[in-house]
Amino acid sequence: MAVDELDARILRLLLEQPRTSVREYARILGVARGTLQARLDRLERDGVITGYGPRLSPAALGHPVTAFLRIEVTQGNLNDVGARLAAVPQIIEVFSVTGDGDLLTRVAARDNTHLEDVIQRVISMPGVVRTRTEVVLRERVPHRMLPLVESVGRGAARPAPRHTPAHRTPPGDPGPAG
Repeated sequence: MAVDELDARILRLLLEQPRTSVREYARILGVARGTLQARLDRLERDGVITGYGPRLSPAALGHPVTAFLRIEVTQGNLNDVGARLAAVPQIIEVFSVTGDGDLLTRVAARDNTHLEDVIQRVISMPGVVRTRTEVVLRERVPHRMLPLVESVGRGAARPAPRHTPAHRTPPGDPGPAG
């Protein structure tokens, strides 16, 4: 799905001012409310917008320890292990990955002892072969989407490059480096 310049402007507003009304977004963007709503509906339908809601802090919820847990799974058990991981409240994201391990999870824990308890729960799951844990010391770049949206928006605003014939050096001419 192509995101054009107006789509990028809409997405930027959603990220910067998430609690604003559709009517106010339309006013800010200088478009009709119906146009804006149709764009939002399409962005949702096409999976660009995947949800609305607040971003929560695990630390403020009493879980200041963050770790990434790489999990190696026996062949044929990826879906089963993924479903079991979804039942662990402290596992807040799970990705299938290449490289070391089969799954990469982000874990939020109250402290290191709690983190160990979560790891032990994962290790005991059928289909889990081994795990490797990396504890986060400090978040350097928080989750963000705005730079990507701006990048896509700039790309949409650029005119398509015109194709011109490649420069040909006449025979016997050494060219610019000559």
